[in-house]
Order: sequence, then C-alpha cells, then structure tokens
Amino acid sequence: MEQIGATSRLLIRPLSPGDVPALMEILGDPEVMKHSVCGVCDEVATRKFIEWCSVSYKSHGIGPWALIEKETSAFIGFCGVGPEHVGDKEETSLGYRLARRYWGKGLATESAGAGLAYAFRVKECGSVVAIIEPANIASLRVAEKAGFRSFREVRFHGKEVRLYRITHEEWSESHNTSRSSRPRAAMRPLTADLGVSGYRNQ
Repeated sequence: MEQIGATSRLLIRPLSPGDVPALMEILGDPEVMKHSVCGVCDEVATRKFIEWCSVSYKSHGIGPWALIEKETSAFIGFCGVGPEHVGDKEETSLGYRLARRYWGKGLATESAGAGLAYAFRVKECGSVVAIIEPANIASLRVAEKAGFRSFREVRFHGKEVRLYRITHEEWSESHNTSRSSRPRAAMRPLTADLGVSGYRNQ
C-alpha cells in the first residue's frame, strides 16, 4: 500500500476499507471519543469516515492517515490534515485519534509534527488550524508542542472550542525554512525532525 511517509516510530499511509475493524475498535471507545462532536462510532459510521477520507485524498490531496507502529506493525490510530468548515470558511484542520494504550508515549505529538510538515512543506498551505475543547488538556499540550500558540474561542457544532492557528511563516520560522529558501519540491518522505472534519483532537 502507498506510504505517505514515516517518523522515527511510525509509518504513515492512507486509510483504506481494510482498516475498518481496527479503527472501529478505537472510535468505539467512549474515552477516546469523549471530545468528539459525533460521539462513539459503530461499523457503519467508521466505514463512512474512511469513505470521507478517500474522497478528501482525491479532492484535496490531504486527509486523515493511518498510523502504523514500526516496531509491531500495529494500527494505532490516525492523524493528518483535512478540510474542515469552521463558520463559513473552509480551513485546513489538523486532527488525530490514537488507541488509548498508545497515549502518553509522545506518538500524538510525533504524528502531529509530521502532519504539519506535510501541510507546509508539501502542500504549501497558508495556515493550519486545530480545534480543541478547553477541557481536553492532553490535546492542548500536543498542539502547543506541535507549535500552535495563538487561538480564539469559537462555537463549533454547538460547543465552545479553541480554534488554534499556525501560519506557514510561523512554522517555517521555528524550523528555519521559508518558501523562498527551498525549491517547490515534489512530495518527500516525512521524518520525525520535520517538525491535530469533525474529527477533533483527542
């Protein structure tokens, strides 16, 4: 299967229908989905989510990707940037979900960094947002470690959330790169040093 890239501990690839059972186990966990606008997902909802991802890959060239642990080849969740309507504007939003047994290992931060690197280095997005409920402390920390600093409070699907934003310029400054200092390269593999739809961050 096509590989999008890799970090030091993760392989990153598109989600596919074969991922439904493993992803359904994650999205069916009430604790994982505690801050999701859609709540826990059954098989039908999980399949629809993967179908949406496939459409996003084709229409926007981005979308949530499967995360595979290199050491065990285990499917541990997803992370990536995808189109998200916030108010009347379409944003590029970073989101992720990891199985609970992989929390607290720095994998969310690692994958979020890779997602931002792809958004800015490969897709050359102007900015990326992260939509996080204030009570979701773990995700707030991941976003901050990934480089998000500024936010404003907005209502999203009826809930008060923080809309974090990082611009291409802010990200480039923190990684000592700029649009003008590098060629408009084709997609390159992601590495750990390259740097969270209604799939808000967990």
